[in-house]
Amino acid sequence: MTASVVRTRSGQGPGGSWEFAAARPHPRLRPGVMSYRGIRLAMNGPRRRLETPIGASTLLLGFEQPVRISRAGRTPDTLVSVYCGPTTTPAVGEHGGRFSGIEVLMTPWAAFTLFGTPQHELVNRTVDPDELPHSLGSPLGELAAALAALPGWADRFGLLDEVLTRWREAGTPSSERVARAWSLLVRTSGTIPVPRLAEEVGWSVRHLENRFREQIGLGPKAAARVLRLQRARRLLAQGQSAAETAALCGFYDQAHLSGEFKAMTGCTPREFAQARRLPAQVSPAADRLSGEATSLVLPARPDDWSGPGAYFSKTRRIG
Repeated sequence: MTASVVRTRSGQGPGGSWEFAAARPHPRLRPGVMSYRGIRLAMNGPRRRLETPIGASTLLLGFEQPVRISRAGRTPDTLVSVYCGPTTTPAVGEHGGRFSGIEVLMTPWAAFTLFGTPQHELVNRTVDPDELPHSLGSPLGELAAALAALPGWADRFGLLDEVLTRWREAGTPSSERVARAWSLLVRTSGTIPVPRLAEEVGWSVRHLENRFREQIGLGPKAAARVLRLQRARRLLAQGQSAAETAALCGFYDQAHLSGEFKAMTGCTPREFAQARRLPAQVSPAADRLSGEATSLVLPARPDDWSGPGAYFSKTRRIG
């Protein structure tokens, strides 16, 4: 397959060097497989990031160095390659300063096709992808090693196109109506009422909920919460006030927005917006979804920062 156009950004400073590469998957894989992002970080010290819930599942194929992922109420996981399904809670990812790999973002129904696992079993979890059943025919660690051995990002993304196409064709088919319902939910940023969503795809609300649990992981209402908050983060990062954001995103009022924000990100809208405006010390946050505000770079130690960098300890959502 011919690789898509690769867009790269790189830089170097006192804290180290960084490179990000992005490309769209082959049209055969879209819209299920949403994006590829190559990462190369060579820093002088540890790096921590806050990752907020997004409308996507994540497959991270690490080339060598492990990452440690912490989520409230769960034992931290240290893995080289990672699968993270749908989430409604934040996570903190950290590594020693040197990291390289490729992050594949996909719709939850595409993840169901690749792994064949009921997605509700993976909600708010971080797992080694080789612990999940898949029809790839070889361990994902071997794919990661093959990607690492290639000379550049275009070659790596081209290999991913080939492998994911074969993998998808051998995988568990997902429902076209689930995919259509998900697309409607994304298009409306979670504001379409669930009864209308069910009507649009010709199912009862109960059947829609059951199929969403199987192939999306979250029920329609929970998925809508994530998508509303995703839009709210973007608007806040663009400078909209909390009151304006609440009205535009379908929240009852500013207090409703604040409560949802704390529950799913561990911080208030104001803290998040302020943290997004802080200058990056080493590299940009490199949001996982293009055009969205998904991530915050945290200091190496929580006490380096009096605001959200303290892991929002007042909310006890991260720590």
